[in-house]
Amino acid sequence: MTEQSTVRSVTYDLLRTLNLTTVFGNPGSTEQPFLQDFPEDFTYVLALQEASVIAMADTFAQVTGRPALVNVHSSAGMGNAVGNLVAAYHGNTPLIITSGQQHRELVIGDPYLGNREATTLPKPWVKWSYEPARAEDVPEAFMRAYAEALQPPTGPVYLSIPMDDWKRPLSGFTRVRTVSDRVGPDTARLRTFADRISTSRNPALVFGPEVDRAGGWDAAVALAEKLRAAVYGAPLLDRASFPEDQRHPSTNLAVFGRAVALCCYQRILKLTM
Repeated sequence: MTEQSTVRSVTYDLLRTLNLTTVFGNPGSTEQPFLQDFPEDFTYVLALQEASVIAMADTFAQVTGRPALVNVHSSAGMGNAVGNLVAAYHGNTPLIITSGQQHRELVIGDPYLGNREATTLPKPWVKWSYEPARAEDVPEAFMRAYAEALQPPTGPVYLSIPMDDWKRPLSGFTRVRTVSDRVGPDTARLRTFADRISTSRNPALVFGPEVDRAGGWDAAVALAEKLRAAVYGAPLLDRASFPEDQRHPSTNLAVFGRAVALCCYQRILKLTM
């Protein structure tokens, strides 16, 4: 904690606690109070355009398995980021996206760099979108954003922060919470599904990206081998959940998306003949 404790210093302490010390961004003037005297123990990864910022942060979050912190400029920067934000949303990537807002007392005058309807702009491609009602609520907003991004189904969240909030005095923040990144299934329903699979004569498995996202790669292979089942991949996979070179007497990999494409192609041929 610094001698003159502010919203900014308290927020940085919280980010350290949450291990959010790498920031991906393309900032503007409304983000300067957050970046001023940037701490030496933090890393800022600068990109030339906000779409690239989202793409880099997406990769970082997918590889590390923890939320990535993103910093883009007001409404124009957030607008540039939306294209890749769609992909991050569908890929369940945990991102905490922040953008600046004009001084609170200036917003009433609709300034040029004011973020009009800031919380609406990134929707529907975020799980949660928020602008703190008070400067003192900024650390709490980051804590909730972290939890929202990480809890299943994981995904991006958005915070709009007025630029004058960072320098407001704040004594401290003590509501640091632990967050679970797993959801427990209903054991009775699992047993029902297991019984139905066990009694099936010619089962086929369809694995989506959630299998690998949950760390179930080896379990998926073991299940396929145990059932001696054909394995299909869900369409539009953002990550693979089963090895394409997996082979045993009754198991093969057939990508469902390719089968759909082939059916469509065959129907088009019939229509044009």
